[in-house]
Amino acid sequence: MSEREITLKKAFPHFSNELLHEIEAHSGFQIFKAGDVIMRTGQYIKSTLLILKGQLKIYREGDDGEEFLMYYLQPGQACAISLICSTKNQTSQITAKVVEDVEAVTVPLALMDKWMMNHRSWYEFVINTYRTRFEEVLEVIDNIAFRAMDERLEFYLKRHAKACDCKEINLSHQEIALELNTSREVVSRLLKKMEQRGLVNLHRNQIKLLF
Repeated sequence: MSEREITLKKAFPHFSNELLHEIEAHSGFQIFKAGDVIMRTGQYIKSTLLILKGQLKIYREGDDGEEFLMYYLQPGQACAISLICSTKNQTSQITAKVVEDVEAVTVPLALMDKWMMNHRSWYEFVINTYRTRFEEVLEVIDNIAFRAMDERLEFYLKRHAKACDCKEINLSHQEIALELNTSREVVSRLLKKMEQRGLVNLHRNQIKLLF
């Protein structure tokens, strides 16, 4: 097994050795830097990314530049929407931005179709990706539809902390407001209340969770 196949196996332990060999032989390997936008709304998708290292943020953009966070991608994951768009030759309805430097495998459309038929481990991976992301988006919708802004903010912070596996969130109040589709003043006021309740410590462009 080559060094790249070993790296792939570490990130995707459920892939068969035969599938890992085909990925290593026929797919591309790319590195993206934090801040890079690697997929935009309206763009045709000819491949999907398998994340080996780092983190991506997947979100929808509004007409006025506001953002709606859908989910994060981490090692061992792929974007469900890119999988769907690739198979149907449709344009992307989301934007993908690098949060932490990413190393990824680019899988061409033709191989994805072939692997669905020839590799059970790829088929199961794609189905599990669809299910996991669908459940996560439902959770986000429920949060928006049925919770007040203070609850939405707490949910957002917990979700971000889970994605980065950390307690220190390095985001400005304006960045959080943009993703929650509210004002910076509202976010600042609610965070101050959370600090008074002993849930967070606030620093410049950083929020430390205490729960």
